[in-house]
Amino acid sequence: MDEFNQGSREEEKPIIEERKEEPYRQYQRPSKRRSGFLPALFGAIVGGLIVWLVVYSMNGKQDQAALVKHEETGQNNLQSERVSVDINTDITGIVNDVADAVVGITNLQTVRDFWSSSETTREIGTGSGVLYKKEGGKAYIVTNHHVVEGSQGLEVTFDDGTKVDGKLIGSDVWTDLAVVEIDASHVDTVIEFGDSDALKRGETVMAIGNPLGLGFAGSVTVGVVSGKDRSIPIDLDKNGTIDWQADVLQTDAAINPGNSGGALINLAGQLVGINSMKITQETVEGIGLAIPINVAVPVIENLEKTGTVNRPTMGVSLLNLRDIPSTQQRDVLRMPKDITDGVVVTEVFRNTPAEAAGVQKYDVIVEMDGERIEDMVGLRKHLYNEKQVGDAMKMKVYREGKLVEIEMVLRDGNTF
Repeated sequence: MDEFNQGSREEEKPIIEERKEEPYRQYQRPSKRRSGFLPALFGAIVGGLIVWLVVYSMNGKQDQAALVKHEETGQNNLQSERVSVDINTDITGIVNDVADAVVGITNLQTVRDFWSSSETTREIGTGSGVLYKKEGGKAYIVTNHHVVEGSQGLEVTFDDGTKVDGKLIGSDVWTDLAVVEIDASHVDTVIEFGDSDALKRGETVMAIGNPLGLGFAGSVTVGVVSGKDRSIPIDLDKNGTIDWQADVLQTDAAINPGNSGGALINLAGQLVGINSMKITQETVEGIGLAIPINVAVPVIENLEKTGTVNRPTMGVSLLNLRDIPSTQQRDVLRMPKDITDGVVVTEVFRNTPAEAAGVQKYDVIVEMDGERIEDMVGLRKHLYNEKQVGDAMKMKVYREGKLVEIEMVLRDGNTF
């Protein structure tokens, strides 16, 4: 403040000297000169204070702008410290426990060169598989039939990159399942089967597999169970005719090519489905499909023991009653109005148990061995999980609106 006052006095000197040079300076009295000096001094102080405040304000704004700029460019004087945080959730824990049970499966086939006639073994495709059993020095992997189809050799890749040879025990085109055997010396983890019937819509599930090949091995995607007991039409021989209705779970966990044969896992770390396919229409998003483990287990057991599935068959083609228009239900099937669930026989094949038992076209199956049948998924569960070749089975069907009881002896479909 002394420096400021001193500067003010220095600025006042020229003004006083100028007044001495004025012609009427002799009329000025000493008292009046003192009274004029004080207001001038006060004005100088106030003016200087205003200038100082303006400059201080501008400097403050410049400093603030510089700070903002430094923050935007990351050049401020604040220092950040890198802190490692170990985050564990139910999902990370489960993945850590079961990831080693999911493997890659490479389909190897012999290819002949057109010009030289030489043969080389090449990788035709890569999918996924799940280790579910370790016994007697051998370990067993469940995967999809289409992953191993046509293979002349199989290579199994573990989560840590270790590779071993695999041996195909058997596969089933109808359920798209296969079993592969490997030496158990590298196997430390096998997965536990869950109960796919106990799943609820909206329940969290995880898909683990190798989308787009081994470059993305062990990929984990998370979603929910979007739907249960879905029947998806399958054209097995690609001739434009539907050959089969696959029984699947629907999930919005991402399933892509290479995920086939991988694991669909619940929050208990149990295997509840075998990832199989996805719907790839342009207008469709987030519809992945997996084979329910309850459907897969009987097939897996048959393949492991015999290499084939000895499947009891009636010898009919079927359609869900729900898929029939109400007018057709009334006019053609003559169904009672209070019956909304069942399975319609659309064709009876020759020399089959169904023909021998007197099953007719347009019969509507509503019961098997006292168990209510609502759709094709339920029918196949009863037929494949509870019946064997050679067993007798009782059915109740609606025929032209009347309830009829039928009994047949089941046979192996390969004998037709």
